[in-house]
Parts: sequence; structure tokens; C-alpha cells
Amino acid sequence: TVTFIGATTENPSFELNNALLSRARVYVLKSLTAEELVAILRRALHDEVRGLGKRPLVISDELLQRIAEAADGDARRSLNLLEIAADLAEPQDGKEVVDAEVLGEVLSGGVRRFDKGGEAFYDQISALHKSVRGSAPDAALYWYARMIDGGVDPLYVARRVVRMATEDIGNADPRALAIALNAWDVQERLGSPEGELAIAQAVLYMACAPKSNAAYMAYNAALADVKQHGSYDVPIHLRNAPTRLMKELGYGHAYRYAHDEPEAYAAGERYFPEEMPERQYYVPTPRGLEQKIGEKLARLRELDRRARGEKL
Repeated sequence: TVTFIGATTENPSFELNNALLSRARVYVLKSLTAEELVAILRRALHDEVRGLGKRPLVISDELLQRIAEAADGDARRSLNLLEIAADLAEPQDGKEVVDAEVLGEVLSGGVRRFDKGGEAFYDQISALHKSVRGSAPDAALYWYARMIDGGVDPLYVARRVVRMATEDIGNADPRALAIALNAWDVQERLGSPEGELAIAQAVLYMACAPKSNAAYMAYNAALADVKQHGSYDVPIHLRNAPTRLMKELGYGHAYRYAHDEPEAYAAGERYFPEEMPERQYYVPTPRGLEQKIGEKLARLRELDRRARGEKL
């Protein structure tokens, strides 16, 4: 029998294989509160064996609270900050005093908890994306600021904002994609902080824009059909005929040029492979520009039914 006990800041499902994980009992430890961290710091100040109890340190409760807040739920970080502050303490009347100025130097380079590529990374980008999808601009901006404060590469967020524009907004507001790409471009051209502000503006636009996943769902449905049915031939009338032989073989024969048709629409024409029935992958939502797109497509389908003699 082998018994092991492990601790990690990563999600075990990312780091352990399924066979090992299925035989282990996983306990999830939450971040410590500021009050709990202050208690740990006080214990360290008084512990003469493992802490700083043998040193005549003086630090106020207010500054201990600042250390706890800067540690962002991490006990080890809070103890490290306290130890650094103690090393920089000013000697006064036989005491080692940690004042606000000293602590300010210690905390000036601190960053929030953010493990690039770890669970916190994926949790926060998920929260950002879901806030945008949920039309919550303030929450979206908060999560974006958290990630920037934690040291995320702004270009990663810019790429994710492009995904938001295509996956969750689509043709309900086609400007969203252009705005996302423009923000990405600003970050690449100017860097920080101008680029970060441009991405923030794009995040807010995405959150406030009308929502539609119709294009995303349509693409997935079409892709599923392609994988299921294989490679059907392109219908003869849709094929290009750049050579005499191709014309003799009938390529492009009976093709109806839409611009020569009423309303620039060849009513009743078929564009799918002959072996496939008509499909409707794209179902526009009644939001934003897609409302008008839906009305237009409904009118065109009615023209198709009339041209084919189908009952309305």
C-alpha cells in the first residue's frame, strides 16, 4: 500500500492523470480572509522559535491589515512580506519600527494572485467571458482589471475579445468584431498602457452590444454535416468553366447570375450538393441587426417556395 499526501496551488485535474486522480481524495482549500491572515501574522510576531518573537519589532494593527490585504489570501506571501518589512525596520529607542513608509516600499512591487496558465488564469478569463456574455459591463471590466493587475499578457485578452465578438455577438452587431480587432491592433502598435485602455473599451462594447450566438451555432451545425456526409460533388451548374473542355462537359451550364434576376436574387435556385436536402443552419435572432437579416431571409425563402410551386 502506498499512501501519499500532496499539496499544490494548481487544479489537480490539470496536473494528475485520471488513473491517479480517481484513487485520491481531493480537498479544496479556500483563500484565507484578511482577518485570518492578520491572526497568522500576529502569531509570527510572538513566536520565538519559528517566528520573529525574539526581535523587538513594533508594527501597528493597521499596517498588519495592509499586509494581509496585499497578500491576497496567501499565508506564505503575508509572512514573506512581514519578514521583508522586519528586515527594513527602522531602529528607534531599542525597538525595530515598521512604519507606513517602510511598508510602502515593501508593497510597492506586489501583484495579485494570478497564475498564468493555472486554475486562477482560466477561472478569471472564464469570468470575464461570461460577464460579457451576460451583458454585465461593470463586472467584465473588473475581471479584466484583475487580470491586467495580475500580469496577464494583454494580447491574450485581446484574442479572447475577438472570440467574444464572433461567438456571442456575431451579426447582431457586426461592428463588434472590427472594434475587437482594432483594440488588438492598438495593443500591438502602442503597447501598454494605451493598448490596455483600448482593450478595456472593447470589453465594455462587447458587454453592452446585442447578443447572438446564431453564427457560432450555424458554423458548428454546418461543420457537423460536412463531417457526417463526406465530400459530395459540387453541382455542375455551380462549377467554374475557365477552359473549353470544362464548358463542353457542362460546367457552369444553366447557372443563374443573381444580378440579372429580379431583386438580384435567383428565386428557387439550389446551391447545396444534389445529394443533400436544403438546410437552414443560420437562424438569426430577433436582436440587433439580425432582426432585419431574419426578415430578409424569410422573404427570400418565400420567393423560393413560390418559384418551386410549393405551398406557402
